[in-house]
Amino acid sequence: MAAQKYILGIESSCDDTSAAVLAGRTVLSNVTASQDIHREYGGVVPELASRAHQQNIVPVVDTALRRAGISANELSGIAYTRGPGLMGSLLVGGSFAKSMAQALNIPLYGVHHMQAHILAHLINEDNTSNPSFPFICLTVSGGHTQIVRINSPYDFELLGETIDDAAGEAFDKAAKVMGLPYPGGPIIDQLAQAGNPLAFQFGKPKIEGLNFSFSGLKTSFLYTIQKGKKKDPKFIDKHKSNLAASIQFTIIDVLMKKLHAAVKQSGIRQVAIAGGVSANSELRKQLQKHGSEHGWSTYIPPFSYCTDNGAMIAITGHYLSLQKKSDKIAETSLARWSM
Repeated sequence: MAAQKYILGIESSCDDTSAAVLAGRTVLSNVTASQDIHREYGGVVPELASRAHQQNIVPVVDTALRRAGISANELSGIAYTRGPGLMGSLLVGGSFAKSMAQALNIPLYGVHHMQAHILAHLINEDNTSNPSFPFICLTVSGGHTQIVRINSPYDFELLGETIDDAAGEAFDKAAKVMGLPYPGGPIIDQLAQAGNPLAFQFGKPKIEGLNFSFSGLKTSFLYTIQKGKKKDPKFIDKHKSNLAASIQFTIIDVLMKKLHAAVKQSGIRQVAIAGGVSANSELRKQLQKHGSEHGWSTYIPPFSYCTDNGAMIAITGHYLSLQKKSDKIAETSLARWSM
């Protein structure tokens, strides 16, 4: 009987240091250290992020191994985020993974961050079903907004993407304009629960095909705030929940309309969401609503796999290991890396 294969996944693309251990497709541990220092600056500061990764990576990996109940010598391979992301952050995780793989003389797997968000849907999780191939996935995060057709764990077809800003960035910028702390997306989600989503209308982009644009929407939101404050300096305080509900409704409406177009164009009715913004309660609700109305099978990741995490890197490493697609130590990290 073959020995159990254990894959260590290391994620360090932005401001979360995360490590996970998987046995096959089953998560044995998934440990994340977040960086609170960026709240003071209203956004991620790359230099501070890379320094924090240096401080966090050893204890995070050590904790992941201990929680999994294995030693480093029992690992079959190490997967790490090769890109895309902040170069300084990527280098910390990449350098650590390469050194560890070399010391243990085991394979190294460089992982595409956005593919990993999607493949988190293939993790074996109690009470969670996995999509079969092919399926459509809307990946939404602070840096990316894409619609992808997944034909297999190794075959990704990019159908559409943002031509400027990402949906997650639009949430965060709207929050910043309203004077809310960083990260603003979850706060917008909370405030929107008590607001009227039709209270304010904002300019929606008219982009052909399955691509997205959110820069004009951000500008429209800013002008609404500026105009309101001219009439009433307390405009934001008086309309905070309605503003949050309206901007959230508009962003999600744009996402869902494109997703509908992708389903119609491809004929695929298995539809998933992934990425940090897939934690948004309204997006999750709307996907389920549209799924039940239009006969889609919908897949929503557990909250622990929405934001950046080591488990999604490890599951991608698992599939790369099945194909024996290991990386050379000399492979460089990539701040930009197309799907």
